[in-house]
Amino acid sequence: MNIRELSSLLYDECGKCQDRFFDMRERDAVPDFYEDVKPYADYWHSKINQWQEESLIYIQQERPKYVHKPQIDTAAEGMTQFFVQSFYKETSKKRFIQTIQAAQYTLQTFMLAIDEKSDTR
Repeated sequence: MNIRELSSLLYDECGKCQDRFFDMRERDAVPDFYEDVKPYADYWHSKINQWQEESLIYIQQERPKYVHKPQIDTAAEGMTQFFVQSFYKETSKKRFIQTIQAAQYTLQTFMLAIDEKSDTR
């Protein structure tokens, strides 16, 4: 999977996290940490780490105009947190949604930068 595909996969999963969060609140559900949360978090945290490493390499090599290391680091940190927080109804709704929007914005900007580079080649 290339960095563009991985970015798109994470972007889609951000939306699923938001859906899960509202579903858990609506159903007043409590997840089983070892059955539900941990396997999901372990899987996605490895994807987030892979994305962060590959993104930083891409940025170093290609020097995209509107995406920089701090944005990648912040988005990765945010995703690491809200992918887990999406299971818990006690999570602060406003902060949760803002963090998702920020991560999605960075992912979208990064994908556009990759697409622009691809078009000029």
